[in-house]
Order: sequence, then C-alpha cells, then structure tokens
Amino acid sequence: MAAFLPWTLLPSRLSAILPFCMSIVVQKYGGSSVADVARIKLVADRVMRTRRAGHDVCVVVSAMGDTTDELLGLAKQVSPNPDRRELDMLLTAGERISMALLSMAIRELGGDAISFTGSQSGIITNDRHVDARIIEVRPVRVQDELANGRIVVIAGYQGVSYRREVTTLGRGGSDTTAVAMAAALGAEYCEICSDVDGVYTADPRVVPAATRIGVLSYEETQELAESGAKVLNAQAVEFAKDKGIAIFARATSSRLPGADPSADGTVVRRYPPRQPGTVVGVASERDVLMISADPVAAERNVLVLRTEREGFSRAPGSPEGFALHDVLELLDEHRVAGKQLHVAGDRLTLVVSRENLHGEARLREALSASFGGAVRVDDALGAVSVVGAGINASFDNLRRGSRELTGVGAAIAAIATSSFRITWMIDRARLDDAVRILHRTFIETSGQA
Repeated sequence: MAAFLPWTLLPSRLSAILPFCMSIVVQKYGGSSVADVARIKLVADRVMRTRRAGHDVCVVVSAMGDTTDELLGLAKQVSPNPDRRELDMLLTAGERISMALLSMAIRELGGDAISFTGSQSGIITNDRHVDARIIEVRPVRVQDELANGRIVVIAGYQGVSYRREVTTLGRGGSDTTAVAMAAALGAEYCEICSDVDGVYTADPRVVPAATRIGVLSYEETQELAESGAKVLNAQAVEFAKDKGIAIFARATSSRLPGADPSADGTVVRRYPPRQPGTVVGVASERDVLMISADPVAAERNVLVLRTEREGFSRAPGSPEGFALHDVLELLDEHRVAGKQLHVAGDRLTLVVSRENLHGEARLREALSASFGGAVRVDDALGAVSVVGAGINASFDNLRRGSRELTGVGAAIAAIATSSFRITWMIDRARLDDAVRILHRTFIETSGQA
C-alpha cells in the first residue's frame, strides 16, 4: 500500500524508514550544463563533491543543449501540426539520454548511481500532453535507492499520466520535476543550476547594468517567471511555495552552497528582507499572441457577452452571435492556456504564450472559421513587466512606467496588473529598449543596481 500514498505523506514515511539518514539534496542541471561530454563530467564531479559533503543526492537533468528544439524541429518537418501525444513520446528521449550519460559519468568517478525516467521515479501528471501538470509524486523507488546509498539521476521535464501515458511538463519542466521531488523527499533544499549565477534584475544581455538578486520571495520569482524571465519555472516555484522548499539558483561552475547561499547565487524563500513597493526586476516575453474580440464586430451583433451559467452566454432576446464561453471552449479544444484574460463589456483580450503552442496554424484556422473577423490574433506585440511586492499599492509605478515608455515612442496596446506585477503590451521590436528604460527608471535610479 505504501506505493500508493500521496506524495504529501511520503517525507514522513522516509524519515520512518531512514531515521539515521543523511540530509537529502536535490540538484537540477539545465541543458547548457550537460550540453556535451566534457560538461557532463564536470556535473558528475560536482555531484560527487556534494555526496562527499555528507548528503544523499538526487539529481534531475534536462536534455543536452538544444536537443529538445532539434527534436521539435524534426517533428515539424514531418508534420506542421504534430500530434501532441506523439510529440511527448519524441521529446522525452532527450532527457533519457542525459540521465543515462550522467549516471555513467558518476560511476566513472567511483559513485554508485542509477538513472530513472519520470515515470520510474513516480512523477504522476494529468492527461494533458505537452504541458501537463504534476498532480502527485510517488518516489518509492527513489527512496529505496537513496536508502541503499545510491545517487539517483532523474530525467526531468516528463512524467506519466494516471492513464499511463507519457507526458511532458512544458518549457522549464525540469525545474518543476526537481522541486516536486524535493518536496516529496523532504529535501534540505533544491539547487537549480545553470550557466547563470542566479536571478538578475534584468537579462544581462539586454541590460549591462543588471545585477544579481540575492533573495527573492516565492511570489516575486513566480511573477518574474510568468513574465518571461528564463531562470526558474513558474510551476516549480508554486510547488516550492506550497511546501516551503528553499530554492538556490546557482551557476553549475559555482562552489557548493555555503553558510550564506545568497552571497554567490539567488535564494528563493518566503520572506525576503525588502520593503514593499520595491521593483526587484524587469522581464519581457517576445513570443506571445494577443487574441481579442473586435468591438466593431461586436457592435454589428456578431459578438454578445453576458454573465450567466458556465461563465458567459447570450442575453435573452439578443441577436444571434456567439458567446464568450464558445471562444474559451474552442481554445480548450486546442489545449491553449492563456496567461492573461480580460473581459469588460463587449471587449475580450487574451494573451497566450507561444512556448507550448504547437498547433498555431490550426488554431488560427479554427478561430477564423468559427468567428470570422470578430476575433483577431495579433502577433506583433510583446510583453514587458516590472515585478515587486506591493508595487501596485498606488498607481504611481504604473503612471511612471507608462510615461517613460510613451516618452520614447513605445505605443502601449494594453496594460495588466497583479499585486506583484505591471505588464505593458507594446510593439515587439521595441521590447529591448523598453526593458532598458524601465530598468533605468525603477532600479538603477533607485540605487538598487
């Protein structure tokens, strides 16, 4: 029966089985860290140093270098709209290669390592292919191997659905695998290792003045990830927040975490030492679509929106048209996950990330066939965001950022806010300029950089 306990109960099971075990550390290494044999050997050495420091070690790896993109490119050569199930079967091969090679490299250094796929390690997901979500972790085999003194190497980014189908977790899914496994194992901390030594106030390639952030809250990190920052995965941060797992974002080339991990990396935890209202970072996302209901078409009675059962439907006696839930139903049929949805009167706006949208041509055709010109897809925009706890306590930051953007001729197509974020939709060609302007406005001139 123990094999079927929910993952939230498994840490207590582990402590009962291993009352005298060493603390567990989960490490995740990104694609750039395992891009070739030489780098895999460096990772193996770092894993062995962690083991010799007195920890049980569970390692999660991404696919080597650009393997996932290359496999996706192969699929698109065969089919412009590849079947999502078959895509998952193909893409999971990349992480399997990495896990096996790293396990071999660790063994060459005298370590006792064993590799597991996502399903073998107990990652259970829903049945949504390409961007599945973890619903449970049953790491019984991982626990058993750790108890036997082995280093466990897990293929990230993948799992198995409750229907026993292979699934993938979307871009950055290896982060999610690592944090979910850390929570299930009761790990001391989870290291997310890449070629960057933490989370920066902006992309250093765009903003030379960007600096590393020592400590971030879960909420700030999640908003940065959702806004396009590439260091950590938003769903992974959600897991960490729920279970109180400390995340150390560090460079693969860095030393092992010391007494103060924020000194040479970024620590993500519950309460950062920072005043509310401070902008901590600027992020942008280039590859987005904005789907909107055309108000002109709405005035012609093509679109009628009202609130009723199932969300929105036609008002009694209204002219024949379509309702909002018809649009959302079509998006669900095409497995499209929206980032921001706004409805006001007859106006509908939905921002969609292209990262996990593998059937864009088919989606566009379906929207056109079903709704004609009443629904428009705009692919010329990008999103730029500032993030920080309490930055929307007043409208000062929103007004200030808008003034700076319009002052350099960056036309604002839309604005969205949350408790931790302000996002402006602007011309994609102006994104880098906008990031630099907002970083200078909110961070450099505030003395944070």
